[in-house]
Amino acid sequence: MNSLTVEQLAPGQSAEFTKTVTEVDVTLFAAISGDFNPVHMNVTFAAAGPFGGRIAHGPITLALAAGVLGTELPGVGTVAVSNTIEYRHPVRLGDTITARVEVRECDRDRNRVTMDLTWLNQDGELVAEGTAVVRPPRVPVRPQDLAAGRPEPENGGRT
Repeated sequence: MNSLTVEQLAPGQSAEFTKTVTEVDVTLFAAISGDFNPVHMNVTFAAAGPFGGRIAHGPITLALAAGVLGTELPGVGTVAVSNTIEYRHPVRLGDTITARVEVRECDRDRNRVTMDLTWLNQDGELVAEGTAVVRPPRVPVRPQDLAAGRPEPENGGRT
């Protein structure tokens, strides 16, 4: 994991995360979000729809970039301000998606970074693109800070 401040960032820096979207991902997202739209959940319904089969929820695609932003670039301590995404092609169950984030602009005075976001499937097809504005940490988070931030056991650590 990384933790970079706005001063440590520059246009062109990038990071990626690749994941295959699974049945479990779609089912868990439906349970979390309450979005049980049959285009995501029902094989028969989805087969007769515009995509010819089931597709993943759009926010799953967005979430793949969230992981990169929150753990790699800028990393731990980063807070999202806004994001936009334009879906170009459906993401199907079994697709392997690479989420890429790239620093476009750093606003050091406001501690904001604008990131370009792209998502490609296993065939190199652009399935989505967008932007995110984030606030990186003002001070890098160190590994020992993460360990110290763990919640204490209910008994206060006493046995």
